[in-house]
Amino acid sequence: MLPNLMRIASLCLLVLMLGFCTPKSDDKSKLPVVDSLKAFPANQYVSADQSPMDISYYPTDFPQHKLAGSPKAEMPVARVIYSRPHKKGRIIFSSSEKSLCHYGKPWRLGANEATEIEFFVPVVIDGKNVSAGRYVLYCIPFADKWVIALNSNIDSWGLAIDAGKDILRTEVPAQQQAPALEDFTIVFASATYGADVIMAWDDVKTVLPLVFSH
Repeated sequence: MLPNLMRIASLCLLVLMLGFCTPKSDDKSKLPVVDSLKAFPANQYVSADQSPMDISYYPTDFPQHKLAGSPKAEMPVARVIYSRPHKKGRIIFSSSEKSLCHYGKPWRLGANEATEIEFFVPVVIDGKNVSAGRYVLYCIPFADKWVIALNSNIDSWGLAIDAGKDILRTEVPAQQQAPALEDFTIVFASATYGADVIMAWDDVKTVLPLVFSH
């Protein structure tokens, strides 16, 4: 009889221990995960832009120097203002009619308004002098190269390219890159002769050399 009572007592003790170990209803691990971006009403004034505007400077640390009040921030050399489209599973560069940037057709190097490059000092591109000022920047992509154009038709929509207002065209090689970029990107990089304008998206990038003439 005693062994049976001991077995029953052991079972009761085990049940009690399991009960204490069971997570309570207020356990945080059981709380539902809420997407904070969807937890609030949509902006009543404007919808979210799927291709947000961005800006790149040369020198690349110009904004930090400007914020710190450094003498190095007196004047940048150049900047690019553009909108950054996303790949979203689409074909980007090809000869297919389904591609976003069709070979042989002008592309605005971004989205929305025309991409703009501003030089605060004169520069040299492909041996040609370019005065300080604002210019539309666009390209004509091909499999092995891009034709890069500077255009004087500023403050225009990116799809309304007036090639008759080109002030300069030059060719740069189309290079393969990995990993592929989901977001189209334009940045500056230092070079011995001045700076490079790096334009990259998906598995392709090009580099436009800028020679500083000052």
